[in-house]
Amino acid sequence: MAAIVYQTDKRSGITYAYESVSYWDKDKQQSRAKRTLIGRVDSETKEIVPTDGRGRKKKEVPAPPQRGPIPSVQTSRSFYGATYLLDAIGEKLSITEDLKHCFPSIYWQILSIVYYLILEDKNPLYRFEKWSSLHKHPYGKNITSQRSSELFTSITEEAKNKFFQLQGKRRTEKEFWAYDITSISSYSEHLRQVQYGKNKESDPLAQLNLALVFGERSNLPFYYRKLAGNIPDSKTIKNLLADLDVLGFSKVKLVMDRGFYSQDNINALFKEHLKFLISVKISLAFIRKELDLIYDKFRIFEHYSEKYELYCHTVQTNWLYTQYRPYKGDTLSEPRRIYIHYYYNIDKAAEDEKAFDRKLIALRHELESGKRVPEHENLYKKYFETKTTPKRGTKVTVNEEAVTKAKRYYGFFALLTNEKMDAITALEFYRNKDVVEKAFGNLKERLNMRRTLVSSEQSLDGKLFVEFVALIYLSYIKKQMQETHLFKNYTLQSALDKLDVIECFEAPGQKLRVGELLEKQKEIYIGLGVVPPSSL
Repeated sequence: MAAIVYQTDKRSGITYAYESVSYWDKDKQQSRAKRTLIGRVDSETKEIVPTDGRGRKKKEVPAPPQRGPIPSVQTSRSFYGATYLLDAIGEKLSITEDLKHCFPSIYWQILSIVYYLILEDKNPLYRFEKWSSLHKHPYGKNITSQRSSELFTSITEEAKNKFFQLQGKRRTEKEFWAYDITSISSYSEHLRQVQYGKNKESDPLAQLNLALVFGERSNLPFYYRKLAGNIPDSKTIKNLLADLDVLGFSKVKLVMDRGFYSQDNINALFKEHLKFLISVKISLAFIRKELDLIYDKFRIFEHYSEKYELYCHTVQTNWLYTQYRPYKGDTLSEPRRIYIHYYYNIDKAAEDEKAFDRKLIALRHELESGKRVPEHENLYKKYFETKTTPKRGTKVTVNEEAVTKAKRYYGFFALLTNEKMDAITALEFYRNKDVVEKAFGNLKERLNMRRTLVSSEQSLDGKLFVEFVALIYLSYIKKQMQETHLFKNYTLQSALDKLDVIECFEAPGQKLRVGELLEKQKEIYIGLGVVPPSSL
């Protein structure tokens, strides 16, 4: 049992308090007590004052330094208008709050690098010191190249996933999420996922792929994943679904281009009870079969959309869903309802037919001149009949039946979905997917990620995450500029530059003071959904 025992030191007169714990000593076969010094007894209040174990008062442990911008200790002036804008956006989208939750010890540094990447278009990180000395930013100090590398390396997968989860929950789950993949070329030969694959920009370098998920209404990204450069788009869906499940997103609606179509992917989406909208090739047998049933009456006025200047029609049919059940050793097969939205564009049909006719003329010329191209042999057989005689030479006849069959589907395209909606709504959802493609442009061009130069996996992972956070800010700014028509008078860069010249003044013990604001600068802030800073 424990008890408090008091003992007075005869030399000093100080009374000490001890915690006495009784126990049985097996060796001596008797009860013993172990005392632990608690503190000294105050002679006036009789309270026990803790000590460090040697009779001295316990030293006060200083409170940990408060994170955030270091208070000004000297008079200074710095550029503030653009970083103030990013501060406000970060608060509005809860980026700052989520970063603080996931990266409590480094989030200020992350934000400062993000600000630099956004405001200093395409500039490498080794120029951060100059920018830092001129601007007020969250961290408030220089971040050296070595420190930025250490920072990238310290960004863990667990913390990133938590950030994705927090940001994703802030997006409405009722909207479609656009999913697409881009390639990023790399000079490094040491990164495991840098592989040679199908580069969408015909870059001869090896590459890694980056998958992004965007909310179509918010136009903001909330998730990305790094992939090996040689993995085709269609192979990524199942892992995407697994990742979204881990992040806690159960009600997902995905919109994708036709590169993600495969029977396995559609079955996987049905299996997880997820909604999808995906572009499909007209050449698919079941797509042509359903189109042929309505082909003759497709181009009637009732099916014409004045807004988009095309014909459209929706067909409800069944998808033969299959699922292998290992626990039963069989394959489940059953019909699932699905909708095919067909569209016909007269202008596109004319362009395709004209291009096809030019191709036929070139192929016939090759045959008649005897300058056959080995790669075109299948086309020769499909669209031409040739006869060669000693007197008349080679006579080339067009296979009109094959040509007519090829032209039959020009101008048509189709979307496949398992959610009931009209064709125009489906088209608008799909066309909004270009926010992902625009985001890729931002990522590669403005954020200097067209060709990555990092040489370690951890550094690459961390840098990609910081670039991704910057992309959220850029996506918000572009969306606001489009909705408020700021692009009529400014580019994204010129709008930021217009704000970047606004100064702030700091002095010890005084409130931060912002310099003069012009009306045009206030209009930009308001257009971007931010209250202008007070100039007083």
